[in-house]
Amino acid sequence: MGWVFRCLSRLPLTLLHALGAALGWIVYAASATYRARFKANVAQAGIAWPAARPAIAAAGRMAAELPWLWVGQRGKPLGAALQWDGGERIAAALAEKRGLVMLTPHMGCFEICAQAIAERFTTPEAPITVLYRPARQASLRDVMAGSRERPGLATAPASLAGVRQMIRALRKGEVIGLLPDQVPPDGLGVWAPFFGKPAYTMTLAARLVQQTGAALLLIWGERLPGGRGFVVHVLPAPQIAKDMPAEEAAATVNTAMESLIRRAPGQYLWGYHRYKSPRGLDIGAAP
Repeated sequence: MGWVFRCLSRLPLTLLHALGAALGWIVYAASATYRARFKANVAQAGIAWPAARPAIAAAGRMAAELPWLWVGQRGKPLGAALQWDGGERIAAALAEKRGLVMLTPHMGCFEICAQAIAERFTTPEAPITVLYRPARQASLRDVMAGSRERPGLATAPASLAGVRQMIRALRKGEVIGLLPDQVPPDGLGVWAPFFGKPAYTMTLAARLVQQTGAALLLIWGERLPGGRGFVVHVLPAPQIAKDMPAEEAAATVNTAMESLIRRAPGQYLWGYHRYKSPRGLDIGAAP
């Protein structure tokens, strides 16, 4: 798998996105389960089918752009491939020196958000820390690990050890990044409405803000057509009070994610199994 990524990373982003669009439609046509879940999630959200239909190709583009992001751009600036919208909000939050939590759904190019922040706002001494789950294939794990070894970017495993790592980062005034629409392990979430249907939702995002007093912002990476790159959008987030109950805080986060998804339903991963039951808890190694 590693050599495949290295070969694909040499292709231009325009070609990778074209190949990815075809891949997205092939997977959609080939898998009845994926197709049914995709349509059911769109209907649950009340999104018109013409607005959501481009997400079929977008899912393939997301997969196809990974070699370019993980291997092709290693050690290189994003340069003209990246534009900012609202980056001043990050600068203002960091100036407060109370830590910053960035939330993004499975939408657009969420992989580029951390890379963009690391390039513009953080340093090796004070990086952005992102939560991740290692790939199941050993060869792909190596590629993924190498892709995230870049100045200003640190990773935390999706375990209790990773949670403690992020708390330490916030207390030092640093940035952490989360995908709060990812189904957490059993015991680390609550059932809260997501587009009107109960979904097991992580409590981590809200708890980090409540425990550390960190600032909170929303972010997503819009994929521009024709392989022209990406726009990273940074938006204000709703207030999460320190004494807000877990269920209310989770619902508040879900509502914020819904608001982002409605901005660009054609770039959300509607095939993601958002309403599944949680898996067992990964205790993780001691810090």
